[in-house]
Amino acid sequence: MIFIDIKKKLYTSEGEILLNAKINIKKGEFVSIRGKSGSGKTTLLRIIAGLEKSEGEIKVFDEIWQDKKTFLPPQKRSVGFVFQDYALFPNMNVLENLLYVNNDKNFALELLEMVGLINLKDRYPHTLSGGQKQRIALIRAIIKKPKILLLDEPFSALDSKMREKLQNDLKLIHKKFNLTTIMVSHLPSEIYKLSDKVIHIENGNIVNISSPLNELLNTKSSEKFTIEGEIIDIINADILNVAIIDIGNKLVEVVISDYEKDNLKVGERVIVSAKAFNLNISKG
Repeated sequence: MIFIDIKKKLYTSEGEILLNAKINIKKGEFVSIRGKSGSGKTTLLRIIAGLEKSEGEIKVFDEIWQDKKTFLPPQKRSVGFVFQDYALFPNMNVLENLLYVNNDKNFALELLEMVGLINLKDRYPHTLSGGQKQRIALIRAIIKKPKILLLDEPFSALDSKMREKLQNDLKLIHKKFNLTTIMVSHLPSEIYKLSDKVIHIENGNIVNISSPLNELLNTKSSEKFTIEGEIIDIINADILNVAIIDIGNKLVEVVISDYEKDNLKVGERVIVSAKAFNLNISKG
């Protein structure tokens, strides 16, 4: 069991908030964390990894990583961390990047085989595609067999086809090595596909912990579905107002009222919901 009970002041674009998280995670669980930007998701991962300090306690399988007397530095925590920017060493080839973390060549080759990159073991990072780099970053994070695998929106910069491929790789790796995985993601499909449990954080507070089904399909009143997106533009087309919304890297046109046009802004996150055949949007 992993026990996390921490507090930390955060300074966001909207002012000061208190990250207040109390979580229990079972060994082998895949947990996703969702919430708006600035709610404390990434900071929570960094606190678990020991990259930031906080008040409180972190206990991982009977080992104290943090309490009033103890603070293990990152290098002494059994954590694998996958960032959005890959963080590969440019002067090392693929195999050398893996062996730098754990000098177990047989295991490194096994992992490369699992993700279909064994033929690229002698290539350097600058010759790889974004998807290939992210697969290397993923297996490099687990080559030292960490107690916890942390992922901070690892596939958000990839196209949908490559993202799906990497999600499948991650699901296979998580199960094969019985990892305990905590992932920050804003993609409902990704969270639903991979997670055993979802933690919803808003303004530093945990507002819900539930199954992906309950968290992601919890809609208001008689709404048939809700999807989060970002307003890219608001235009006037003849007698209609139209909001151009980025939903999952695809642009969607939604007709809005004069009131919505006056109260919605480009760059805002919104929720698009449907009742029968009518689409409604509201601020996210």
